[in-house]
Amino acid sequence: AAPAAAWPAGISIPIWTTTAWTLPGNQAVALNADLEYSLVALDAGRGAEGLVIASAMLPAVQQRYGVGHSTVLAVFAGRVLEGIRLRHPFIDREVPVVLGEHVTTDAGTGAVHIAPGHGQEDFELGVRYGLPLDNPVGPDGRYLPDTPMWAGESIHAGGKLIVECLRERGALLHAAAFQHSYPHCWRHKSPVIFRATPQWFIGMDPQGLRPAALAAIDQVQWLPGWGRDRIRGMVEGRPDWCISRQRAWGVPLTLFVDKRTGELHPRAAELVRQVADRVEQGGIDIWFELDPVELLGSEGEDYAKVTDVMDVWLDSGLSHHAVGSLWNEVDIPADLYLEGSDQHRGWFQSSLLTSVGMHGRAPYRAVLTHGFTVDEQGKKMSKSLGNVILPQQVIKSLGADVLRLWVAATDYRGEMHVSDEILQRVSESYRRMRNTQRFLLGNLAGFDPAKHALPAAELLGLDRWAVAQTAGLQREVLAAYERYEFHQIYQKVHNFCIVELGGFYLDVIKDRLYTTRVDSRARRSAQTAMYHVAEAMVRWLAPILSFTAEEIWRALPGQRGESVFLETWYELPTVEPDLDWAAVLALRQSVARELERLRAAGKIGAPLDAELTVFCDGPLAGLLAGLGDELRFVFITSEACVRPATERPADAVAAQPDSWIIVRPVSAEKCARCWHRRRSVGQHSEHPALCERCVSNVAGPGEDRRYA
Repeated sequence: AAPAAAWPAGISIPIWTTTAWTLPGNQAVALNADLEYSLVALDAGRGAEGLVIASAMLPAVQQRYGVGHSTVLAVFAGRVLEGIRLRHPFIDREVPVVLGEHVTTDAGTGAVHIAPGHGQEDFELGVRYGLPLDNPVGPDGRYLPDTPMWAGESIHAGGKLIVECLRERGALLHAAAFQHSYPHCWRHKSPVIFRATPQWFIGMDPQGLRPAALAAIDQVQWLPGWGRDRIRGMVEGRPDWCISRQRAWGVPLTLFVDKRTGELHPRAAELVRQVADRVEQGGIDIWFELDPVELLGSEGEDYAKVTDVMDVWLDSGLSHHAVGSLWNEVDIPADLYLEGSDQHRGWFQSSLLTSVGMHGRAPYRAVLTHGFTVDEQGKKMSKSLGNVILPQQVIKSLGADVLRLWVAATDYRGEMHVSDEILQRVSESYRRMRNTQRFLLGNLAGFDPAKHALPAAELLGLDRWAVAQTAGLQREVLAAYERYEFHQIYQKVHNFCIVELGGFYLDVIKDRLYTTRVDSRARRSAQTAMYHVAEAMVRWLAPILSFTAEEIWRALPGQRGESVFLETWYELPTVEPDLDWAAVLALRQSVARELERLRAAGKIGAPLDAELTVFCDGPLAGLLAGLGDELRFVFITSEACVRPATERPADAVAAQPDSWIIVRPVSAEKCARCWHRRRSVGQHSEHPALCERCVSNVAGPGEDRRYA
């Protein structure tokens, strides 16, 4: 340090502020304990002055003040000056130097003026150092009547007057125009200032609300599981809950406080009940119009109505109590609360705290969190970007069920992508599931389950497999509903319609449905299986495709209740497949690829224009041979047979492991009824256009089927 004799007689700590109107509320100057500060002698055309400035800010300060030369007299850490008393530049007040972590060298001088009544960090420092909480600004944005010099002035005018006052007193180093960014009211779009005012709080710790809430969190199912840790961390770290707001709209806090002490009226709970009775009769404005004397009598002169309104999160957080009190149908705790991931800080938490405080338990058994809707590139929906998808437009063009299916098909645990293209793809999936049900319903025409349904033991092999597949899928669907994994339900049911039903079962049984006798066991077996599938599937779809499910419900045969939504899950008959149909299906996929190759080459027009030979040994050979003549119905070819693997020719195509196939065009005549190409076509004099099987189905006892 320079010799003390070289130091200026006056030493100041300059502060830099964009809100000069807050200076009447100044109670301290904050430095950063760990920053290096310099005591410098500046010559800014006013004579030598001693100023304490953060060392890192010296070049910027010299440039700002137009100083050509400065002398560093001493260097020290900010903590050295803690507790030193400073004189306020225009109020008869001494204020201390305090230390704050929020003081940085981003802008200014490295010193920040502290007005505990005008900012959160200032307030927290004021609490730490026991500073006076002085708020000289009233709710109308004007200085209070006891404010020296500028009583009654608006803060907008006051800021300019204070700058002039500093200049006149020789306390202004520099002034410049600065565009300050104020927070604004989202509703009124007007600027908002920070003022310390009396508030109402719910304490988190005095009565044990925090530990009770943390214990209740562990009793709730959180979907996804990370929701538990998210809300738990927020409850652990949150301060006391400020439940009052100073707004011109909202639900009032119907309290009376002593005008002198600010204490609540001793009969506060009783008075709240009386006010509530009046509000129930006359509406919420009753409170704002109420004269305290009406309820307090002679005490009315000593008490003031609280004009604050309720925090909206407290308001919405009490919905469990309001709904549970008004509707007996609503069970509290609720089975499920669901909202976006931001509600761990909002509604989920406010509901938890109010319920734990009132009843000692959470208001919900499970909480589901979903992501936010974004466009196909992952961008937030915005009118300015033009990427907003309006639900009304989707409903108008594609229908409500397509919109519901998109919601179900999307994994809500992350961001939910939506666009016109995505919705079109969902629409195609919807049509696939709807058309599957249409096929089932169309082929159940004339079927009365009370008269025509066969016992499970009498079903054909492929029908037994279809019912067993449906039962297995139903177990998976129900488990997914229990876990709220709707996208899994969509994927499983959609794939079932495409693969097991559309790609195999329904394709195979068309021959039986269209060519066998109306009342034959073969046809009634297929109808029975389809009936079971349709009854189960309509219930799977109901929570998602609500309108479509109701349509299906009304079209299904048999006696039934008023609505599918009044039903329980369908009880499918217990059946065991009699063949390894999974192996048959795997081989069928290989055959289908070879049939498509021949069709693309122009050698056949349809699968029934072909004949199939399978070369294999072992269990697969036994399985296929056991199907006998029905093998051709499984592969939808006019002929099909099995030969040992040793007989396979060189041009045989490898199918499944240890199996080969040959598919060739068949030259026999096409039956006019079943479209199979059979050598028996033309051999019956009365029905020359029919094959032997169709002749039996038309004029004879009908064919017998065991498997397909």
